[in-house]
Amino acid sequence: MLTRGDVLAATRAAGTLLPGRRDRPGVAAGLVAHIGISSLWTVVLSFAFRRQELGVTRGAVAGLAIAALDLGIVARAYPAVRTLPRVPQVLDHLVFGAVLGGLLHSGRFRGRIAQATTWTTSPGCSEL
Repeated sequence: MLTRGDVLAATRAAGTLLPGRRDRPGVAAGLVAHIGISSLWTVVLSFAFRRQELGVTRGAVAGLAIAALDLGIVARAYPAVRTLPRVPQVLDHLVFGAVLGGLLHSGRFRGRIAQATTWTTSPGCSEL
């Protein structure tokens, strides 16, 4: 919104990441892709920092690393993503990492992720 550009451009472009949609950007597909990708990175970072606090600063750095991977490598194969303005995309990744780092640091989110990923192996689990 700050750039006064199309606020849904990145969402539509993300839709092309889904199988069979490489040349068909769309908002609904973009929402699905964004949720999936954000969930994946959330799990990756929660596991990578399970023995130490991620925090806002490390989260922001992780967000920049994710931006380098997503925008520097993966985007090469996806024209709709590659043509997005770079700075807003990098800032979006940075904010994602910082917010996730803050949530994981607070412990409110960490426990839920751990519970969701280990419920089948937890001793005394009787819910199936």
